Amino acid sequence: SPDLLAARRVAAHLGTEHHELVIGSGDVAEALPAILHHLESHDRDLVRSAVSCWFVAQAAARRVKVVLTGEGADELFAGYAYHHDYDDMELLQRELRRSIEAMGGINLQRVDRITMAHGLEARVPFLDRAMVDLAMRIPAAWKQRQNGGTKRVEKWILRKAVEDLLPADIVWRVKAQFDEGSGLADMMQAETDAMIARWGPVLPRPGERGAEEALYRSLLAGSTAHPERMLDMVAIWADGRAA
Repeated sequence: SPDLLAARRVAAHLGTEHHELVIGSGDVAEALPAILHHLESHDRDLVRSAVSCWFVAQAAARRVKVVLTGEGADELFAGYAYHHDYDDMELLQRELRRSIEAMGGINLQRVDRITMAHGLEARVPFLDRAMVDLAMRIPAAWKQRQNGGTKRVEKWILRKAVEDLLPADIVWRVKAQFDEGSGLADMMQAETDAMIARWGPVLPRPGERGAEEALYRSLLAGSTAHPERMLDMVAIWADGRAA
């Protein structure tokens, strides 16, 4: 996967001790019920990122008790692909503020639940109050800026701040979601398609994004005695974007 190759390059550049865990589709299928049980969500994007997080946390917990994670960097510095849809920088800044405020019920729930399932404590340095205060004073136009081409580069000011610490091809590489960079997106699509073929179709409910999300909801519902109470409270990653 692209992230595996990049991680090797960073480790070699910094001279750090490097550990790898390479997984297959069978590993994902086996772990999926437990992941959904701990996550308590069937939102497709959250589940996909939770799968990546699950295996990283599992591997880290064998060696350490505390890890630092990057949660908050994309929300503070405009790192998501959909941020490119905003041409109005004031509106983009409003969206960044909204997404930061929503993290407690979505992304932070995901990282906390999944890491603690392995007895691992995750710390989030990007969400230190002083860091949040500094980042929200930086104009959005500095967070997405052209870097010698026609396309705006996400998290430009953050990349610029550390460009002397890492190789240029690492600093300026195109941002990829966790499930994409790790190679899990295609694997999970194939695996969920195979599960649906084996068990029969699961009809999506209004608001659900296709059969994959409906499958996650079905598996999640099977993990508790009162599923509707939990499903009524499931947070959706894209809710309420500034427009």
